[in-house]
Amino acid sequence: MLGGMLGAFFTGVGLPLPIAAVAAIAATAAIGAVFELLAVRPIKGGDPLRIIMVTIGGAVVLRQMALHLLGPDERALAAFTQGASLRAFGAAVERQTIWIWALTTVAVVALALLYRKTMFGRAMRATALRRDAARLVGVSTSTMVTASFALAAALGAVAGLAVAPLTQTSFHVGASMGVKGFAAAILGGLGNPVAAVGGGLILGLLESLTAGYVDPIYKDAVALVVLLVVLFARPQGLLGGSGRMKV
Repeated sequence: MLGGMLGAFFTGVGLPLPIAAVAAIAATAAIGAVFELLAVRPIKGGDPLRIIMVTIGGAVVLRQMALHLLGPDERALAAFTQGASLRAFGAAVERQTIWIWALTTVAVVALALLYRKTMFGRAMRATALRRDAARLVGVSTSTMVTASFALAAALGAVAGLAVAPLTQTSFHVGASMGVKGFAAAILGGLGNPVAAVGGGLILGLLESLTAGYVDPIYKDAVALVVLLVVLFARPQGLLGGSGRMKV
């Protein structure tokens, strides 16, 4: 949710919402790239557990920096489109929800085009699959890794900006959102953006059903339960996602 916080901060200092959103995405992408350069790259090729611990530690550091720089208070971000809720099949649909679906669609299509139609995307996929082989054919694998961190951070910023008008944002909400995002990706299947979106939809429905028919207090535990069940029962995901993609 760093992107949402930065977006709220930039709008708070007087920037128009579109400019603030672009600035927040660019700043978050830059933070992702710098984190890879300073924290992850020095231990590349080492124990995966070390990389995991460094990533978790980096998340804690960024959260505390956000606390000290942006403050502990929740920040609100204005909806992208003002107006009353829309009515569809007897249900009220927030206008911001339409933006979320639209941005999700654009992100999935853009990623598919990037990975399948551009040399840069193919090089990134090759690095993820066989780093040594990619290096042998002239791919700068270190650049691809840094770019992947920046791209992931930028996509996270877009998600934070899209959700912030509905949920508000603060320095401590990123951890829970991260767990839910990871659970959705595992549920749908890693390596397939469409499957990850489907996993997120299924997870959201499960949370809503739990809140409505069991108890709202258990809603946030659904992601952890789903994550554990899928990892033990079907690690490849329910929707056939796979990290093995042809280059």
